[in-house]
Amino acid sequence: MSEDTQRPLRGEINGGADRLAIPRADKDAVEGGSRFKGKRRRKVSYLTANKIYTVDYKEVNILRRFLNDRGKIVPSRQSGNTAGQQRMISEAIRRAREMALLPFTVQEMGNDRRDYGPRRERFAPRHAEAQAPAADKE
Repeated sequence: MSEDTQRPLRGEINGGADRLAIPRADKDAVEGGSRFKGKRRRKVSYLTANKIYTVDYKEVNILRRFLNDRGKIVPSRQSGNTAGQQRMISEAIRRAREMALLPFTVQEMGNDRRDYGPRRERFAPRHAEAQAPAADKE
């Protein structure tokens, strides 16, 4: 092969001064299109969709939508709330909990949750010889 048909390697042009002159192929690019298909659409909040501008702590039926099955406040990335809406909802939920309108935690689990066995004592000895009294060794 002749020298003019061969492409110079990276860094060989001008002693390495123009090493970025040759464009490098993107390693993440997939033939036939890009890897990602644009931006995902943002989730629309329940409050925005129903044109609710304020939420009071007494509106328990609305506040329950923003609690998960354990009684925790759902994050805004799941509910689609804006930052202001999330602050308003979390404040209303906290007030409703103080007034005993909403639970702090949910004790009884639904049937869809996996049933766990009885829990062992946290600081109980694990072995039988640890439970035996030391007076028997006389």
